[in-house]
Amino acid sequence: MSVEVDVLLQEAKESIEAAQNYRHELQQRLHGLSQARKQVRGSSGQARETLRRHFTELQAAATRLLNERLAALLAEVDAVEADSVRPLDDCQSLIEHGIGQADELLREGEAALRCGLGEKEDKLGSFTKKAMHIQLDSLPEVPALVDVPNVSAQLDDSLLGVFRDRVSRHGAVSSHPPVQIGELQERPGGIMVRWCKVDEDFAAADYRLQYRRSASGGQQYEDAYIGRDSEFLVLHLDPHVDYLFRVCARGEGRTEWSPWSVPQTGDTTLAPHEWRPGSEGYILSSRRNIALRSDSAHSRCPTLFSRAPTYFCGQTLTFKISAVGQLDRRDSLGVCIDTHKGAESLQRDQAVCISTNGAVFVNGKEMTNQLPAVAVGSAVTFDMEVVHPLPISNNNLSDGFKLRVTIGSGNREVVFDWLVDQEVDSLFFGCSFVHSGWKVLVF
Repeated sequence: MSVEVDVLLQEAKESIEAAQNYRHELQQRLHGLSQARKQVRGSSGQARETLRRHFTELQAAATRLLNERLAALLAEVDAVEADSVRPLDDCQSLIEHGIGQADELLREGEAALRCGLGEKEDKLGSFTKKAMHIQLDSLPEVPALVDVPNVSAQLDDSLLGVFRDRVSRHGAVSSHPPVQIGELQERPGGIMVRWCKVDEDFAAADYRLQYRRSASGGQQYEDAYIGRDSEFLVLHLDPHVDYLFRVCARGEGRTEWSPWSVPQTGDTTLAPHEWRPGSEGYILSSRRNIALRSDSAHSRCPTLFSRAPTYFCGQTLTFKISAVGQLDRRDSLGVCIDTHKGAESLQRDQAVCISTNGAVFVNGKEMTNQLPAVAVGSAVTFDMEVVHPLPISNNNLSDGFKLRVTIGSGNREVVFDWLVDQEVDSLFFGCSFVHSGWKVLVF
């Protein structure tokens, strides 16, 4: 009986635990549903506010433009009226002056006719001379109505139709942005952001990636990338800090950007790659991720190593060349298990590297495969993965470790297995240049 009770008790405990897990999962889904509803409600509210603000601004701008155009047309009417009326006013003044002279002449003539015989001859003579002087047969010319302006306004009624058509197609509402962030992958001191189209009918000409600190409050997003690629490595990020990323797109032949994608949160736990400060013959940038080979008057070729073994298998290590100097066969870029002070090159044991002429060296031996020579703008990449430990010998210890190495440069790459003496957790990276002028960024 006690066994049956124990079984029932165990089954009850398992049922209770299953019910707790079930309730927890349902609560998680309820929270996710709440977040989804919050996104729909919030984005809808933002869309309404955007539409209202935009159309209010359009209405104000349209009213301002129409008023400005009306004022300009009325000014044109005023100018035509003033220019046209001026000669008519001059003609009117001339006619009114003639009428005044004729009235005065009439009064003098009538007075001469009424005067006595003693002064009639003098009065009539004076009147006749004055009449001849006024030239009563000379009349000013008054322009015909067809010769003076008849001001009118020509208005194209089709403007309202065009305006109605454009307004009816102005703006759009979409339930999903045409592009979304698909992956955030941490890198040393940065995050690789990849995105993809979710609207296959949208022909994207350019993408725009922005980011900001997640806990930055009102801080604005800043542009990280604008171009045609669908991925970008955002560098110079602080480790263990959340960042928000968003992306949008611009259609072919369009100037406006699409709506932003749903912001995604990402962070990196990996410290940024840094060159070792204080190394002879090299000048470092403030972030210590850029190294410049300085004066090389002396013949020694010191190798510059990383500050720490920060390269881990499974990552991609990239060297970006931004300036070049004179080539030398000892020049090299690569990774190594340990560092040796005063080493002249990475072309040595326990290291793999590529020379600036494209030769690949494994443990100091040159391979037959060769990559393109390094030039300004070249990006050299190293990818490594653990293949498996080598067979265990009689002393029950592994005789070594094998790493699958892929080195890429230009549009070519070489793949080979690198045997190391011990299990490798992380690696140093380094470079060596005989002559000055070389400048390399690592990330």
